Amino acid sequence: MRISEMWFMTLLLAAFIAGCGEDNAGGGSTAPADTTAPTVSSTNPGNAATGVAINRNLAATFSEATNPATCTATTFTLTQGVTPVPGAVTCVGRTATLDPTSDLAASTPYTATITTGVKDLAGNPLAVNKTWSFTTGTTADTTAPTVSSTDPANTATSVVVNGNIAATFNEAIDPATITAATFTLTQGATPVSGTVTSTNAVAAFDPTSNLAASTLYTATITTGAKDLAGNALAAPFAWSFTTGAATAAGPAPVLLGTAAGFAILTKTGVTAVHPSTINGDAGASPITGAAIGVTCAEVSGTIYDVDAAYTGGGAADVTCRVTDATFLTTAVSDMEIAYTDAAGRTVPAPITELGAGNIGGLVLAPGLYKWGTGVSIPIGGVTLTGGANDVWIFQIAQNLTVANGAIVTLNGALAKNVFWQVAGQATLGTTADFKGTILSQTLISLNTGAVMTGRALAQTAVTLEANTTVTTP
Repeated sequence: MRISEMWFMTLLLAAFIAGCGEDNAGGGSTAPADTTAPTVSSTNPGNAATGVAINRNLAATFSEATNPATCTATTFTLTQGVTPVPGAVTCVGRTATLDPTSDLAASTPYTATITTGVKDLAGNPLAVNKTWSFTTGTTADTTAPTVSSTDPANTATSVVVNGNIAATFNEAIDPATITAATFTLTQGATPVSGTVTSTNAVAAFDPTSNLAASTLYTATITTGAKDLAGNALAAPFAWSFTTGAATAAGPAPVLLGTAAGFAILTKTGVTAVHPSTINGDAGASPITGAAIGVTCAEVSGTIYDVDAAYTGGGAADVTCRVTDATFLTTAVSDMEIAYTDAAGRTVPAPITELGAGNIGGLVLAPGLYKWGTGVSIPIGGVTLTGGANDVWIFQIAQNLTVANGAIVTLNGALAKNVFWQVAGQATLGTTADFKGTILSQTLISLNTGAVMTGRALAQTAVTLEANTTVTTP
């Protein structure tokens, strides 16, 4: 080696050592410490839920994984009045579960509390205690859970090789029973390695590496999977799919769980000026069914309420109505979990503050977009260009305002893969043509003649002016 080369290598080595020193000292490229407090994104049963089965467990889903050592009978408690209810507490990933030692009393109010003693994996405690109440019904839950949908669907073809596999149950599942032993993926007789997780009603399998192209795979969930009342799946559930050669661009899709079938789902009701068209299910919880203002004549699916108080267009207009407080509790919980998931995404690196919040006239590739302000789509509209498996997530810290007549145009994209997470109010102007699922922490409002191919999932209310249309993608 020549002297000049030795000198150059010496400089490189010195720079490397200096860089390592900076990292060890907390400078350089050292990742910033996690100082964000975890939050409780949803509970099951939900606050103010009624008719809760007397033999079921309680579950709380956090915004991030928690330290299981901090989930104890001291930090997660249940009381009836001032009387403590004994039970076992466990934490798996983002979910804490409380299993009462014996059945709860019938027709009785209970209060659950999670204290600031619960911490995330970085040691950050819950900022404030989380308390919620519910009232039991008169019977035990003895019904086996079922798998209501899968992604990919059974016999699907051309499935992307870099996606996850998910199953949605018809109710919340005990996370301790969703493991690598109860949820498997195989290629022929060969097991596929991966990570198994579950949140509320959704179980997911994340393969360790991309799947092989143009290959048949089979996913299986065994009878070891159980609901929160301890009821096992009646029989193993298996489905198969065949991969293609493509990968999906953008972030992973937001899993909506049981909320996916709803065109409109709210916590405080639906206000409507007739007529409108709802192609999908509609529901509200925990508010009374009397707060659901769309009629069976307007809804192609089912209207779900919690207490049979729904009358729609009149006392006889209940032909499409189903009272199912348990299902609604799960659906609302899935909606809240999906909101928290969408709001917390950081991968891929987000495109921030695009257009200072005005995205009119832009053509957007798949990806994660983030604003600390509101977002407006003026009459020029916005175009999303990509493939059928690509995903867009829009994180909006304030309001989403879509102008009268504005259009969200999809160029190769599908509405089912577009998610608008809105911390404020979402307003679709007169005759606007909107695509994607809105996950709003407050109100979603559709003005006269607005058309939405997606879902209106609101943690307060949805209002519909006359001649609006909402169609699940």
